[in-house]
Amino acid sequence: MTTSAERMRAWRGPAILSFGFRPFFLAGAAWAALSMALWLGMLTGALTLPTHLDPVSWHAHEFLYGYLGAVAAGFLLTAVPNWTGRLPVVGWPLAGLAGLWLAGRVAMAVSGAMPPALAAAIDLAFPLAMTALLLREVVAGGNWHNLPVVGILALLLVGNAAFHWQAWEDGYAARGPGLRLGLAAAVMLIALIGGRIVPSFTRNWLVRAGHSARPAPPMGRFDKAALAMLLGALLLWLGWPMAPATGVALLLAGAMHLARLARWSGGHTGAEPLVWVLHVGYAFVPAGALALGAAVLWPALLAPAAAQHLWMAGAIGTMTLAVMTRATLGHTGQELRAGPGTVAIYLAVIAATLLRFASGWMPAWNTPIYWLVGALWLGAFAGFCVGYGAALVQRRKAG
Repeated sequence: MTTSAERMRAWRGPAILSFGFRPFFLAGAAWAALSMALWLGMLTGALTLPTHLDPVSWHAHEFLYGYLGAVAAGFLLTAVPNWTGRLPVVGWPLAGLAGLWLAGRVAMAVSGAMPPALAAAIDLAFPLAMTALLLREVVAGGNWHNLPVVGILALLLVGNAAFHWQAWEDGYAARGPGLRLGLAAAVMLIALIGGRIVPSFTRNWLVRAGHSARPAPPMGRFDKAALAMLLGALLLWLGWPMAPATGVALLLAGAMHLARLARWSGGHTGAEPLVWVLHVGYAFVPAGALALGAAVLWPALLAPAAAQHLWMAGAIGTMTLAVMTRATLGHTGQELRAGPGTVAIYLAVIAATLLRFASGWMPAWNTPIYWLVGALWLGAFAGFCVGYGAALVQRRKAG
């Protein structure tokens, strides 16, 4: 029987097409950096993209559905063969998926030069193909407990379609249900997948380090209750974003996920950046829920847009960088150790998130803060490309 490793070794073409994480991690990080550079140019008025979206909506769409779509694809195309026992997508089929993603980025950048429906169709082709592919793999492998992951991917697809529809209807989609649905799906994906990998990787490291502490086993009763509470709060936020009940539910969900995180022994992982960054990335899930709940209940205290960035830049940005660095090291045969450059990109994305959040209280300083946030963001993702790009395009090290 052919194994995943045998299929990867059998591929004689470019190494970047030998496993799903390679093209999508590299392309996603490059796009996170490039799109930020373009966004800063648009903010100053020095650049105008021929897109039918307003600058804020384009920025939000390209991070949530462009960047995250690539990283989620890279992670899932790598993880699903392990979950299902099925063979990975490699070679030209993988190139085809990457080509669909790239076509979506180009279409959204120049969508003003084509009918909006055509731009939407090109952009939605990639998430539709990914959802169908992963559904096939999970069903064929009989891996039913991972169907929720496919369901979340489907919600990202629906959210993207809703984003396009609102942009078509009223021209401003950055505050609409399409953004909220996509962000809610992303937060649930982090809560679901993070709830597996954070305690697992923490336990493995603590055992190797000879530490007596152990995280609570994943997906116990409390974890399921916390996930249910978060799901309920997000559903309220989708339908009634500024209702008092939504604010209360978000505060409760945030408190439960703080308690969930505290059960994972993160305080003992300070010596290993590859582990503590997972805890920091997950911490932005409850922090975002608490901040957004406060913004709903006390809007004069905090703007919802600033609170949402704890999820957008913090939870998504930090957790994806954490996963990309760790997976790239592990799957390319390198030692699981974060060097100074890796620590620097972690600190850069965390600092960018906190500064963007703080800007909600300092409107007079928004322009210099945005430039600093942009520079830190660029440094984080361009730094990933520089530090990990060679490993992603070369054959796995032997041994």
